[in-house]
Amino acid sequence: MEETKQKFDVDSAAILVKDLRRTFNSGKTKSYDWRISQLESISKMIEEKERDIFKALKEDLAKPEFEAFAAEISMTKSSCKLALQELKQWMMPKKVETSMTTYPSSAEIVSEPLGVVLVISTWNYPFLLSLDPVIGAIAAGNAVVLKPSEIAPATSSLLAKLLGQYADKSAIRVVEGAVPETSALLEQKWDKIFFTGGARVGRIVMAAAAKHLTPVTLELGGKCPAVVDPNVDLEVAARRIVAGKWVANNGQACIGVDYVITTKEFAPKLIDALRSVLEEFFGKDPMKSKDRARIINSFHFKRLVNLMDDNKVFDKIVVGGGRDESKLQIAPTILLDVPEDSSIMQEEIFGPLLPIMTVEKVEDSFDMINAKPKALAAYLFSDDEQIKTKFVQNVSAGGMVINDTILHVTVSTLPFGGVGESGMGSYHGEYSFDCFSHKKSVLYRSFAGESPTRYPPYTPQKQKQLKAFMSGDIFNIVLALLGWVEKDRERAQARSGNKGKNVKDDGLTPEQRRERDAKALQEKAAKKAAQAASGGNNAGGGGKDSKNKK
Repeated sequence: MEETKQKFDVDSAAILVKDLRRTFNSGKTKSYDWRISQLESISKMIEEKERDIFKALKEDLAKPEFEAFAAEISMTKSSCKLALQELKQWMMPKKVETSMTTYPSSAEIVSEPLGVVLVISTWNYPFLLSLDPVIGAIAAGNAVVLKPSEIAPATSSLLAKLLGQYADKSAIRVVEGAVPETSALLEQKWDKIFFTGGARVGRIVMAAAAKHLTPVTLELGGKCPAVVDPNVDLEVAARRIVAGKWVANNGQACIGVDYVITTKEFAPKLIDALRSVLEEFFGKDPMKSKDRARIINSFHFKRLVNLMDDNKVFDKIVVGGGRDESKLQIAPTILLDVPEDSSIMQEEIFGPLLPIMTVEKVEDSFDMINAKPKALAAYLFSDDEQIKTKFVQNVSAGGMVINDTILHVTVSTLPFGGVGESGMGSYHGEYSFDCFSHKKSVLYRSFAGESPTRYPPYTPQKQKQLKAFMSGDIFNIVLALLGWVEKDRERAQARSGNKGKNVKDDGLTPEQRRERDAKALQEKAAKKAAQAASGGNNAGGGGKDSKNKK
């Protein structure tokens, strides 16, 4: 008899969050040892179950083993390894400078875990994009729920099974399912929601989070442009564009090249170079190549075919155009100068179709890019330093690569994330730790340095001292500090049992002593001013000037 799968609804989600919050409140996940043990377990899981991971990715996307290892398994391993190496440093409070206003004091920024967090991942890189944020959440000391994508069911099922075996189930859980399960999770109050996917669902996630004022990180997408200046190594540029479009999961990548812009004169040369590289990589009949992932499902296959068969663009195809629904394959396809208002130039393509748009000069591409919502990534191929500078300064995108594509995602010291409609927030490396941490400001003071300036009754003298602090007037700052020192003397005297006497060995009251010290400072300042007015050449004047004259 088959086991009936238990229904996961809003009540189930509430119980799950309550259990995880109990674990978090116990302090268990906050310890360095717990975090390290969980990261080591995930690293061990990847090592021991590599063949199972390959198999799941093959089943979901027909992903070539080389690509599965390079883009998913090895990158997840690297994230784990980096977190294990750097966690102690990441967790350490960061010392920062303080201001004169709080003198004497010290300050630090303490990274504390947010609490119970939700990670909703997507289907195109279902292993990497599920575990990478989970690694950051664990490193930061949170309890975490992972909701993998139901569109990649084999990988989703494997993650649920493996994390159940290798991770601490009291703090790390996986919820499988589709829209009902995701909706049930989004009804709950989380301390952070991390979502990877499309803008449409991103808006739903953000709206749900807003009900509880829950912070979100949204890793979305958009139309990522690649601008090609004629001043390039054409062969290298063509190979790297093909890698960033068709090698990257057959175009199903959020940072994949969505469209190319080049000059009218250079476009034919670029198309010929791309055609040549495609044949080199995938053979004369790319539909038979085993080095290309397939389209994820029939829905997305039909969506891509509709983009390609649109009456506005069908006659613009210059390379490819083949398709086989039974194998969920579409040949690498290049289109030239499709209308700007066509669907293929208005929607994120997320597949093996590449429009090439032409302009009179490369700089004209900036306006074309900026007329669209900000992309997750933007690429430029050029040897012209002025063009590079203008591109970086004038084009807004989540990230950029000059003279290559997509590789910025592999650099752990760079934050990865979108801007505008391509997302908000960032992660990778230490940025993943920061993504799931609260940066708590802590100021330390002693009982010394008690300033009367801050307390009533307010007087003109106190206001003068306050203005001095704000303006940087060193003379008045010294006066204020003298007031603090005197106040400390009085407090020390009171603690030693001489309370109320307020008379020192010099026979002066505190007020008289302050007046005396202020007068001495004024006389010293006047003396220095007189020396400066006489040219600074007298004895005790500008020794530095004397040296220079020698």
